Amino acid sequence: MSRPATIDDIHAAALAMPHVTVTRAGTLPIYQVGSKSFVFFRTPRPDTVDPETGERYDDVIVFWVASEGDKLALVQDETSPFFTTPHFDGHPSVLLRGSRVGEVDRDEIVELVQDAWLAQASRRRAETWLREHALGR
Repeated sequence: MSRPATIDDIHAAALAMPHVTVTRAGTLPIYQVGSKSFVFFRTPRPDTVDPETGERYDDVIVFWVASEGDKLALVQDETSPFFTTPHFDGHPSVLLRGSRVGEVDRDEIVELVQDAWLAQASRRRAETWLREHALGR
């Protein structure tokens, strides 16, 4: 296991992928490939709130995933920091609070960002990246 992940690891991994553009929702970055978001830092929304205080979480990060199976693999374990909400039912993504990113190791967060990019990149770009990195995911 590598060291615990940080928010900076998410930014670095997203920016390390090819053809990435960064747009913003206010000050929050949205990482895109081919105009498709693959990782974004979400503004506070009513579907992600502290169950005790009712306050909206202000640190939710959304990661695209390749399939519903990939999503379930990340959210089914109740001890996992990854989660979803009814708002994201049927949406190929998982959520992670920034305050819990350290519960994931750096290698796992980098792989999650890479997989998010692969889920949104064009087939040609994805195949090229996989070939260049000798990965047969």
